[in-house]
Amino acid sequence: MPLYHLILIALIQGITEFLPVSSSGHLILLPGLTGLPDQGPVIDVAAHIGTLFAVIVYFWPDVRHIAQGIPQVLRGQFESPSARLLVALSLATLPVMGLGLVLKLTGLSDSLRSITVIGWSMLVFGILLYWMDQRARTTRHIQDMTLRDAWILGLWQAVALIPGTSRSGITITGALNAGFTRKEAARIAMLMSIPTIIASGALTALDLIGGAVPLRDASVVAAFSFAAALLALGLMMRLLNSLTYTPYVVYRIGLGLTLLTIGYSGGLGF
Repeated sequence: MPLYHLILIALIQGITEFLPVSSSGHLILLPGLTGLPDQGPVIDVAAHIGTLFAVIVYFWPDVRHIAQGIPQVLRGQFESPSARLLVALSLATLPVMGLGLVLKLTGLSDSLRSITVIGWSMLVFGILLYWMDQRARTTRHIQDMTLRDAWILGLWQAVALIPGTSRSGITITGALNAGFTRKEAARIAMLMSIPTIIASGALTALDLIGGAVPLRDASVVAAFSFAAALLALGLMMRLLNSLTYTPYVVYRIGLGLTLLTIGYSGGLGF
């Protein structure tokens, strides 16, 4: 693949993976809107590896804290904050893993990759994010998360399998509805992304067994998506000190209306 195409994919994935604007929706739109060929599963996995390392690096203190709970959980000890958070995040990953596997095995995931589906998802879930952001009583912190919270947030996250929804966006929406502060809602969504990205990448990688892997292309995409994701994460978390999620909502609504206009006018064939 040409270098500019690889960098474009990496930047789109890196910037949109953790912002509440849907990375999958943008990557699906890229070939249809530009005429560029689909990047394929190898590049998708490489881009996700880059964003995975970005969120681990940015939230390293939290990741280290959670990792300290692994030996405790293996010994059947769940009293410490580390162990409780590890169990909660693991529980929150189950719904998206289960539904993702069903969609993959049944082939239903391909039927959702349309411009109108992405448009409606951008619009509806953008409005829902705005509504929750405005009305939620945001006082709770991550240490207040219960197993019930984790399971419900996992169900919210599973909705993101609809392209255009945004995994981070819908999880933030659910966390705001549960009463977590804006910054804590983002923090929870980012930490939930780690096992989800690992599971998604592993599932996609199963299709690559026995195939050729273009190491140069994959390395370029992973490196640029890592850098873009790290910058986007840092910017979003700093902005949440003084801003709401409204700027992202405005973008989602604008893009959603544009895509619906194009889709229902027959402007694009996907």
